Amino acid sequence: MKLTFYGVRGSIPSPGAEYAKYGGNTACVHVELNDGTDIVLDSGTGIKKLGEKLAGKTTDIHLLLSHNHWDHIQGFPFFIPIYQPERKIYITPGTTTPYEPDAVLKQMSGSYFPVKFNSLQSSIEFVEYPPETNTWQLNSATITRHSMNHPGSGSSYLIEADGAKIAYVTDNELYPPYQKETDFLEWVTFTEKADIVIHDAQYMLSDMPAKSGWGHSVAEEAVKLAMASRTKRLALYSHDHIRTDADIEKVERHCQDVIEIAQSDLEVFAAAEGICIDFD
Repeated sequence: MKLTFYGVRGSIPSPGAEYAKYGGNTACVHVELNDGTDIVLDSGTGIKKLGEKLAGKTTDIHLLLSHNHWDHIQGFPFFIPIYQPERKIYITPGTTTPYEPDAVLKQMSGSYFPVKFNSLQSSIEFVEYPPETNTWQLNSATITRHSMNHPGSGSSYLIEADGAKIAYVTDNELYPPYQKETDFLEWVTFTEKADIVIHDAQYMLSDMPAKSGWGHSVAEEAVKLAMASRTKRLALYSHDHIRTDADIEKVERHCQDVIEIAQSDLEVFAAAEGICIDFD
């Protein structure tokens, strides 16, 4: 199984030379199973570049959406495979409140986008599961979802396949001031002994309390979760759009210092576009 980052920003894209190292595109991660299955996590602006790669294939595409906030769906209209005749794309929507499973398509309607979703040439099918179903099989992978602590809620995903375990927990506030969907100990269980946890790390303690309740975690909190769940690797994700490469480097170093003080063997790094991890 291979994992590649195509978009790692939160809220809005960050263009410019000072954002080049980690990349300025919003959320998108590609997971390719050993059986050839293509799983895409979110369709932020990073999905445009991924589409250039997948356009050369004819296999089905399975898109798992965390939620419908703009930075997680805004790249979909520029995803080349949706314009390919006979291409099959399966979309699993996030469990949002209110539940709007087709929002990713409806952004291509009215005055929002010039190409209407009902004119797309690909075959797009929504794969929806009832609220009580949180685990299912996707070819050789077992998928498990968990509710995020985020305004409007949404879904985090666990992908288990080929002897590896990936947890994708973006836009998640570990200690929100509002009613939690999932508490810290539940997150520990969800991510337990994962090979990698991709977790929201948009804020620092210096951002609080001004941004408390905005639906994102302090980077240090994500580290504590990864250590508690005995995760092998933590990818700091959903970088704040105002953080330059130098700023993110400081966040990464701070998190590494926390790990060193705790005498943990956790590996932590700031997610960057183009990083590819081969779990084989």
